Amino acid sequence: MAQVLEFKLPDLGEGLTEAEIVRWLVQVGDVVAVDQPVVEVETAKAMVEVPCPYGGVVTARFGEEGTELPVGAPLITVAVGSESDGGETGASEGSGNVLVGYGTSEAPARRRRVRPAAVPASAPAGPKAPAAPTAPAAPAAPAVPAASDGPVPVISPLVRRLARENGLDLKELQGTGPQGLILRADVENALRAAVTEERPAPAPAPAAPAAVSSALTEGRRVPLKGVRGAVADKLSRSRREIPDATCWVDADATELMRARAAMNATGGPKISLLALLARICTAALARFPELNSAVDMAAREIVQFDHVHLGFAAQTDRGLVVPVVRDAHARDAEGLTSEFARLTEAGRAGRLTPAELTGGTFTLNNYGVFGVDGSTPIINHPEAAMLGVGRIIPKPWVHEGELAVRQVVQLSLTFDHRVCDGGTAGGFLRYVADCVEQPAVLLRTL
Repeated sequence: MAQVLEFKLPDLGEGLTEAEIVRWLVQVGDVVAVDQPVVEVETAKAMVEVPCPYGGVVTARFGEEGTELPVGAPLITVAVGSESDGGETGASEGSGNVLVGYGTSEAPARRRRVRPAAVPASAPAGPKAPAAPTAPAAPAAPAVPAASDGPVPVISPLVRRLARENGLDLKELQGTGPQGLILRADVENALRAAVTEERPAPAPAPAAPAAVSSALTEGRRVPLKGVRGAVADKLSRSRREIPDATCWVDADATELMRARAAMNATGGPKISLLALLARICTAALARFPELNSAVDMAAREIVQFDHVHLGFAAQTDRGLVVPVVRDAHARDAEGLTSEFARLTEAGRAGRLTPAELTGGTFTLNNYGVFGVDGSTPIINHPEAAMLGVGRIIPKPWVHEGELAVRQVVQLSLTFDHRVCDGGTAGGFLRYVADCVEQPAVLLRTL
């Protein structure tokens, strides 16, 4: 006799709590094999195909394309052990592989729920559950797991934190997710409504709230979710939590550009400018380790890292992403060039894994590729600093006592003032500028 197993949206790792259904890869009634991808989802980090650990016949799907589901919500149900799937008993055990490259979830996150096909859902679904006990899609209303610390239907810790930080009682909300699950959008809508209700309306200007409301309803609305939403959350948190400061300096990059041209004239693999800047950054961080750190306010400690996981800003069709080059301090210019190219291509294809997008200790942002001279970088929380590099262009410059046309670049450093003072930040930036102006300076640290 077939058993109907429920496959839930697995824990995608790296703190991700929700994903949007982009495209279903199977239909109800399809026969699927163990580890066959069944749905393509988009997280705040990347686009991912989710494989099902069971083999059998798809009996139900949960969520239309474009729906955002929390981790732990049902994705599909599969009838296993039936004649239609060849009676493969091994399929009912599951493969244990949730996402290739993401690692498997902890046991509770991927543990299947086994229900005989003929037994209708009962108590967990409330009075509405027995509506269609014999239809194949009967499992279409499985109860979403309740939060472990209370009866409030919330799975995402991000939602709980957002409500807690804004003093919102989740028990007063009616969720719009499956089985009344409270989603992040529900909390944000409640907060906006609370602001509207609490905003004072002075008697002399009663029309002001109406004008604001009109402006909000007339414009075109773009959902702040996926990569764009993740960027918004992270930048907002950076500005809210980090007391940052910025210093900048113009540098003569003529010799650096000549050095790169000489390296690329040898016939070997081409070296990118970003790779040379990365080598300079890692050398500077070895001299000024305060900037390769993070602040743990709960412990009131500064955590200094003994490795450099270098993030770099990359613009893609899906928005800004910051892939991370692991152990950048241990790579030469050729190795850095190769890794930058690999991660950039993966970012453009939307195939970066969460592990490749997290864990950075310092970020390099080459916004000069957009044709701008300077900017004020926003620190990539929870890191302590970011170096920004503008475009390199010919400018009048005093060189060896005479006015000349040189290749000039503006360098900007935004740093967390909790980890160091201006003297350290200035020393770091000055060393970077010295290496840009005289690449031979870098040889002293190799």
